[in-house]
Amino acid sequence: MANVNKTTVIEFVLLGFSNLHKLQIVVFCFVLLAYIICLLGNTIIFLLVRIDSSLHTPMYFFISTFAVLEIMYVSVTAPKLLAILIQIYNTISFYCCFSQSYAFNSLGQAECFLLCLMVFDRYLAINKPLHYCTIMNSRFCSKLAVLPWLLGFTIAMFPTVNTFRSDFCGSNEINHFFCDLEPLQDIACSDQFVNIMASIGVCFTSIILPFFAIVGFYINIIYNVLKIKSKEGKMKAFSTCSSHLIVASLFYVSAIVVYVKPKGSHYDKFLALTYILVIPAVNPFIYTFRNREVKNALRKVVRQLIKQLQR
Repeated sequence: MANVNKTTVIEFVLLGFSNLHKLQIVVFCFVLLAYIICLLGNTIIFLLVRIDSSLHTPMYFFISTFAVLEIMYVSVTAPKLLAILIQIYNTISFYCCFSQSYAFNSLGQAECFLLCLMVFDRYLAINKPLHYCTIMNSRFCSKLAVLPWLLGFTIAMFPTVNTFRSDFCGSNEINHFFCDLEPLQDIACSDQFVNIMASIGVCFTSIILPFFAIVGFYINIIYNVLKIKSKEGKMKAFSTCSSHLIVASLFYVSAIVVYVKPKGSHYDKFLALTYILVIPAVNPFIYTFRNREVKNALRKVVRQLIKQLQR
């Protein structure tokens, strides 16, 4: 009898921000605005890279891949959160809950690995400029771009499947606005030691290791840039890394704060809202307004559109 599945829960109730009462409308407007900005901003970046030939470089290829990943990552949770905030539908079926959890964690881990891959590209561009174009050819870039997706969707499978096999026979209320693994493990009836250890292992593999790899790459990049004699050369080298450094810092700091710190904070949902919606909405502005090539490409496309409309 010990092997019998004791699961009786067929759906979960997502509490979301129900404790905010009437302020949920304010949160709804904020989430909707951030979601729209994220969709529009990342779509524009993706289209710019595809349309403008001056952006057909490995760096912008990875940026466009990151933009697609951001759209998918945000879309896993934002629509359901909007429905919860206006109290249309705050329940989610058992299988949909774990599907959301798997998709969210897979895409989040893919982002971690892709950000690490993007700084590796900058490392080669600055440290091996003569061999960069030969190494980072289109075929090799395409293979590299698949790697974060493969790692993310593979690694996320282990803690998700383990938690899915847990017994859920008590409360079905999840104190969150989406089905993350930690709140699901909190309401499970069976012992979660193995699942928690698996989640910790995944956090270490997908967040901590890429984070330290990025730090190591940037230390090496800074060391080599400082050896450049001309001031213009130094500024040019640093400018190619500044946007990525800001994006990576925002993403990893928020991810580490949420997933590596001790659990149980009352601010977990607000911190999650920051890295799930706010940062993806800000990222397109960082890439656009801090990058001269993207701004020039955007102006060129806008001028072409205006000319076509005037005909």
